[in-house]
Amino acid sequence: FKAPSRDHPALYRDLLRTNRVHWIAEEPPAELVREKMMECHFRFRHQMALVPCVLTLNQDGSVWVTLVKPARAITPGQFAVFYKGDECLGSGKILRIGPSVYTLQQGKNREESPKKEEIDKIEPAT
Repeated sequence: FKAPSRDHPALYRDLLRTNRVHWIAEEPPAELVREKMMECHFRFRHQMALVPCVLTLNQDGSVWVTLVKPARAITPGQFAVFYKGDECLGSGKILRIGPSVYTLQQGKNREESPKKEEIDKIEPAT
């Protein structure tokens, strides 16, 4: 897929799933086990700014990562690395990515109620 520009909405995603996460200090963090969800930060490229996210723990040890705001060019095969403050919590390989912002916008446009002109075009049932 080639997007028309570097900032095209098709390049942005706010949901991804990892494989089983390799946790560093706690396997997995107590808060994540207790609450099944945990706020933290993540990055998937070296030196990129940390992105606030919410992790949701799956039974197989993988996580769904929901980003507070969509990030550009998330790609399966990259590693998602999780942080709480300065502490690196662990990482998991990105297996799946959610729909792009572009796809979600297209869906929203289709779900809007039909315009008056469109309703006028519909022929009455006879």
